[in-house]
Amino acid sequence: MQSILLAATLATLQMWPEFARPDPFGAVVSQDRSAATPDLNRVEGARGGYVSFHLVVKTQGDYSLSFEIGGGKLQAGLYREWFHFTEADKKYYPDALIPVTLPYKSRLPEPDNRIPQQTAQAFWVDVWISPEAAPGLYRATATLVAGGRSVQLPLQIQVLGAVVPEIDAIAVDHNSYGSSFLGNLYPKLNRPGFFESDALFSLIHAYHRLFYEHRGVFHQLVYVHGGKVGPEFAPALAGSGRGKHVSSWDLYDRHYGPLLDGSAFAGSRRGARPIPFAYLPVNPEWPASFLWWGEPGYEAEFVNVVSEMERHFREKGWTKTRFELFFNHKKRYKAFPWDGDEVRFPSDDRYFLEYGRLWKKAVPPDTPVQFVFRNDVSWSMERQFRLLAGVVNFWVAGGSEMGWFPEAPKMLQDRGDIVWIYGGTPAVSAVSSAITKDLMRTWIYGVGGFCRWLTVDPGRDPWFHFDGGGTALAYPGERFGIPSPIPSLRLKLQRNCIQDLNLLSAFARRRSLDQIQAEVTARYNQTQPRDWWPPRPSLVNLPPYGWTNTAIEEAAKPAERRLFGKLDAAAWQRVREYVMRLAAEAP
Repeated sequence: MQSILLAATLATLQMWPEFARPDPFGAVVSQDRSAATPDLNRVEGARGGYVSFHLVVKTQGDYSLSFEIGGGKLQAGLYREWFHFTEADKKYYPDALIPVTLPYKSRLPEPDNRIPQQTAQAFWVDVWISPEAAPGLYRATATLVAGGRSVQLPLQIQVLGAVVPEIDAIAVDHNSYGSSFLGNLYPKLNRPGFFESDALFSLIHAYHRLFYEHRGVFHQLVYVHGGKVGPEFAPALAGSGRGKHVSSWDLYDRHYGPLLDGSAFAGSRRGARPIPFAYLPVNPEWPASFLWWGEPGYEAEFVNVVSEMERHFREKGWTKTRFELFFNHKKRYKAFPWDGDEVRFPSDDRYFLEYGRLWKKAVPPDTPVQFVFRNDVSWSMERQFRLLAGVVNFWVAGGSEMGWFPEAPKMLQDRGDIVWIYGGTPAVSAVSSAITKDLMRTWIYGVGGFCRWLTVDPGRDPWFHFDGGGTALAYPGERFGIPSPIPSLRLKLQRNCIQDLNLLSAFARRRSLDQIQAEVTARYNQTQPRDWWPPRPSLVNLPPYGWTNTAIEEAAKPAERRLFGKLDAAAWQRVREYVMRLAAEAP
């Protein structure tokens, strides 16, 4: 870490590496100390991507911070890091990132963060390197003014010749449920009529845009476990039986139109593209009531409405998005007598087969609209992979459990299926590099994506009584005068990891992927790629309906401990050094 000292005011300005998170007292959080690098004043990166670091101000009283960068093809964005107090360990961690305008003027302790004896404020710096930037050394300067004096911290940014591919090596999905959470997070917007207003749709689009700009996908599950669909997520229906039909597309088109034609992302650095995936409102209770399951009327209503949806999407030209037929319910929720999500019992498979039949009846085989039948699996994946071949073609499997079936990803993808794995999100109290571990697993497995099951719930009071952020990678900006979401530090680390994986996948076209993965795993956690595929546990030989969550966790624990038990904050820094070495060699 390089620092500049203002002796008269005992103020310092330092540059810290991205995985070394600061605390509000001028130290690296204890979990991340292996990532601390002395005398850092230089970073390097490929074109078409970001390089990031922390600027840490240590002072008391009033101060001002500014940042300037040379070269028109490089642009910098600064964010003030909010220090969250976590109830579990009574410590502070930076995570929410508040965009600031420069020069930023404030004082320490920061008035709104309200931390007694705070002596340091951290800022996350994103430097965007245009694909058109010329390779070479660029210079930047951070300036701190405190106590009537100023000091400059010179920084260097080495731009390499390689360009980060636009298409991501893996999709990273940020899942959510419905829209009610938005009313809770944005009380100033939540006025009568909010849930059918342009303000709601603008806010939804802002979440999509935030994750899109961070090389991610945003999903909103559109119905509750009992099947009720929010009006903003489905066309309005009228009639019954053979006469059931769509009566209005108004709310649906206002919501989804800009997402499905890409205009919601106009002006972003990644360009205006349609969203790659979207849940459909179809479930056992919509468009036909499950009360009539198995009756001719159920089939007629289902086929009528699904056929209209296909026709509407085709006429609108919404052919770049994969629309997902997906069942999220479980029978223990007491709405439907079968599991749609994470099926355990063989008798429940017949519902998937029947919906596959109904779907084929409703949708023309030559439609240009991309419909997929998605199934999230853990307990019964081995059986369902075989039984539902040709019906389900989008699998989202438990990450640890998928490791027990090393032949499955290739087998599924060879027959044209999409394969992802799923899991949670590490809390802020975990080592900073923990945000990369599931991305690593996805890349090693050779599957198409990773789904974080919930990413927009920061808890009741993330600002002063934080629960750790295990269900949030975005925060509401309303308390800072921003009527839209703001990113987390972990989201930035994840984005930069995806950039590196994109480069590694591109380099694999000229080098051996096996050799690249061997080098990466050795640097990451001193493993080999085969170590990421644990031995098949004896649990797998039992009927899935005899498994328990505890038994699954115990079966997965040895491999998880071996892979991540000693994961240190510098894990991805070591991988980054290798990526940059390859990038420097790129023609």
